[in-house]
Amino acid sequence: MGRPTYLWRKLTPEQREGLMAWRKRQGLPWHRPPHRASEKTRYHVTAACFEHRHYLGQNGERMQTFCDILLGVFAKREALIHAWCVPPNHYHALIETREILAVLADLGWMHGRLSFEWNGEEHTRGRQVWCGAAERYMRNDAHFWATMNYVHNNPVHHGYVERWQDWPFSSAQEYLAEMGREFAEKTWREYPILDYGKGWDDAIL
Repeated sequence: MGRPTYLWRKLTPEQREGLMAWRKRQGLPWHRPPHRASEKTRYHVTAACFEHRHYLGQNGERMQTFCDILLGVFAKREALIHAWCVPPNHYHALIETREILAVLADLGWMHGRLSFEWNGEEHTRGRQVWCGAAERYMRNDAHFWATMNYVHNNPVHHGYVERWQDWPFSSAQEYLAEMGREFAEKTWREYPILDYGKGWDDAIL
């Protein structure tokens, strides 16, 4: 990706107000990019069900409960959640934390707990449910915004819905409500996802 464009100068007053409100809610400086010098604090965290089977998406109630548990894991470590999405067989989150190893350990504990619970419900003791969570740190702000787009677009990418906001298990509705459609379209154009996810989150999975 090329050098990121500074969006602030291109925004309308309404878009600036929305962006500032969003950044304030995330606990970030209002006018600086979400960046901590050279520290690696921003991560794309993802994990999938074993063989991408729809163990997570058994039903809507299970998916909603999972969303609550997942967000609780991040909240426990006081991670800032910039974006998240839960399709039926995996999940994505764009977070900011200085405790990434602790977050990954907590996610592993969550996987184990839910595997035991779901296998008990389905009488499949010993079945592998999850693959381990993986993280990728954000190299720069262009990578950050492209990841934001990728996470929110993921249900569209996999063919579950046609629009971000139609998927109930993600932060897309909140993002669009706070930032506005025009801002979302602008960041979509300026930070395209291109072949993001190719080879590890292909549309057919």
